[in-house]
Formats: sequence, C-alpha cells, structure tokens
Amino acid sequence: MDEHVVKLPDVGEGVAEAELVEWHVKVGDLVREDALLAAVMTDKATVEIPSPVEGEILWLGAEIGDTVAVGSPLVRLGVAGEGNAATVEVGKKDTPTPDPSPQGGGEPAPAVKADPASNTLTSAEAKSLQPATTESSSPLRGGVRGGGNTLSAGRGAPRPEGEKPLASPAVRLRAREAGVDLRQVAGSGPAGRIGHEDLDAFLARGAQPAKATGHGLARNEAVEEVKIVGLRRKIAEKMALSASRIPHITYVEEIDVTALEDLRAALNKEKRADRAKLTLLPFLMRAMVKAIAEQPQVNALFDDEAGIVRQYGGVHIGIAAQTPTGLMVPVVRHAEARDLWECGAEVSRLAEAAKSGTATREELSGSTITITSLGAMGGVATTPVINHPEVAIVGVNKIMVRPVWDGTQFIPRKMMNLSSSFDHRVIDGWDAAVFVQRIKTLLETPALIFVEG
Repeated sequence: MDEHVVKLPDVGEGVAEAELVEWHVKVGDLVREDALLAAVMTDKATVEIPSPVEGEILWLGAEIGDTVAVGSPLVRLGVAGEGNAATVEVGKKDTPTPDPSPQGGGEPAPAVKADPASNTLTSAEAKSLQPATTESSSPLRGGVRGGGNTLSAGRGAPRPEGEKPLASPAVRLRAREAGVDLRQVAGSGPAGRIGHEDLDAFLARGAQPAKATGHGLARNEAVEEVKIVGLRRKIAEKMALSASRIPHITYVEEIDVTALEDLRAALNKEKRADRAKLTLLPFLMRAMVKAIAEQPQVNALFDDEAGIVRQYGGVHIGIAAQTPTGLMVPVVRHAEARDLWECGAEVSRLAEAAKSGTATREELSGSTITITSLGAMGGVATTPVINHPEVAIVGVNKIMVRPVWDGTQFIPRKMMNLSSSFDHRVIDGWDAAVFVQRIKTLLETPALIFVEG
C-alpha cells in the first residue's frame, strides 16, 4: 500500500494558516474520493477539505484547535495505486514513516497517532473493528456512514468515565436544551466526536433521568471542560482586543417607536412579491445613513497602530447575528444606496447565510459600523462592545408598552431604548449624543426617513 499525503491547500488570498476546527474522519476510516476530511477556519469563514483520492486514513496531522500552515501535511492515506508521499516535503507536524516491519513482507507500517486522551484509534485497532469481507480486491470495505463518503465499522462505544465528550457548539446547545449529559452519548465521529445523528439516536432510545435524592431533587455534579476553538476563539480574541484597546463610552436614549411600528405594520399589509417583510432594522439602517451624513466621523475605522482614522463615504453596516456556532457579523454593503425594502431583503439573506454556515468571507467582513440586537430579549439597556477597529456600535433593546405623560395624562406608548457605544479616543461624548439624537428624531417621525436630502 502506497501513501498519499494531503496538504492544507490555499484557503484564501493572503491567508498563511488556518485553525483546524473539525475532523470528519479518524485513523482507520476508509474514505472515497471527494469525501470530507476536515474543516478549517480562517477569520470567520469555514473551509471544508475534501480527499483527492480514496483510501485508508493512516495519520492525522493536527488536533482540533491547532493552527496549521498552508502547505503543511494534514492527512496521510494508504492508497491502492501510486501515492505521492515520496515527493512531499514533511512539515514540523509530520511524523516520518517507520522502517518496514520484519514480518510484514516489506510494506511500511503506517505512522499513526495513538493518543489515549483523544480517543484516536491506532491503525491496528481501527482495522480490528472493520467487518470481514470476501471482496479483498475492493479498496473500500465496511458499512457506509453519513452521506456515503466515509466508510467505517460502526458506531463508537461509550467513553470511559471522567473523559470529556467531543462535540460541536451546536450539538452541545441541543443537548443542554434537551437536558442530556453528553458523557452518556456514544459518538460515532472522529476521536469519538458526538454529532447530531448520535444525539438523535440517544434521544430516540430515551435519555436516562438523573438519580434523585430522598427529597425528589436530583444532584448534578457534572463538570464539563469546553476547549475554546474555531469561531468561539475568534470571537474571544476580537472581544478581548476591543475591550483592551478601546475606551468605550455608552450612551442610552429612549425612543418612542409608536408611529414607526404603525407605519411598519401598514407597509407590511401591502404584500408584494418584490418586497421583503419589514422589521425594525431597515428603518434603523436608513436612519443611521441619514445621521452619518451629518456625523461622518462615526462611520470610520481607527488604525490605532498607525494613528489614522479612515472615514468612509460608503455605509457598510454589520448586523450582529447569533448562529448555532456563535456570533457572526454579516455586512450589508452600501446601505446608503439601498431603499427600505432592499435593506430588509439583504438583512434576511445574510442572516440566513450566517445561520446555515454558507456566508462567504466577503459577506462577513468590511463593516464600517455595526448594529447589535437581541430582539425580544433585548432588555432595558445594554453596553455593546465595539467591533474593532470600528468606532461605533448601535444596540437595539426590546420594545415595551409604557405609560408616557403627554402633558395632561398618561397614555400607552411603544418605547425602545438605543444603547450605543463609541470609541472615546476619536468620538467625543457630544458628537455621540448628536448622532443618537438625530436617529431618535428620524425614528420618532418616520416620514422623515423617506425625505431625500
């Protein structure tokens, strides 16, 4: 059996390295050509790495969370035909192939990782799990798993007591919502990783309830260690950078959106195939465009290393969106050139792309100012963290009906707070207040949003 080495390919212009966020295979798996091997992340874009050949996984070159340089060996496969291992430059994470086994008839033993802590199977262990077959000439054996790309012997066994489970953030979220302890779930993925299908199978069998104490209340002594990798690590780094470098000033203002909500409801009644359903965000975006025309310094990026503030004519609004894997900020480019319905349609499209994981790097970068909203969970006030290197972020809080004194009586009005943060190094408090007050005027008198000039 010859070896074929798969290197980390060029995953984007100017990208020299990427973080390994997921293995789709494990040592001993038999894979088809074009089967997914791994997923890596650069900035906020996830790239899947397919196999160029069919064969058996002999060696994995990194652990989840490792940073891998472009061109470094990522996977070694045993192939039936001629391999490429003889021409491959071995990187620092590579492991040289051992000398041929004295009993093995001259075929070199595969270099594999055998780290008990990671549940990675050795080549011999993986082969022992594979069912016997009489079709010895076939390079692919065993049962098809998933979409038919990876062939494996079967599902993983429950992990030893005390060993932490491996699972994606989306799987962990589902498990928490279902009240499932992932340590009880057998994972069928690489290194015992638990996927959605494993959780589905466990729930279908019926989860075992926790043992109750004498008074009927269950004790939970679980301690789960979650390695910060992938998008979660990118978010953590970004937030730490913003908090450490930017002196924030947060300005909270109360907005009466009664008239705006009435207008929005009336416009949405006019159902047209060429118009998206309007939420509050398109109105806010158009108000921000008008306010930025008078306060251009808030639509800027601050290069604090060079001491330069770059003010942009184009208004590229980032929309902070919560996804199953974490916070993403897709960007509505040139909001100044879009009307209300075009803004709404683009927000909907980008939000769906972010949640489904199909958003491109271009769609997740290039913002000059950001909106963050928690919708109905927005609370009374928040303190948004600026999306570095921007200098301003506008936070939307939830709409609540509150009594408002009109001079003679209290009347019910739909009220909402805007919580906006600014980089106090380049935005003075007065300028921040003028910006927010202009937005307040436009939202409270929404007809002004449609007035040109």
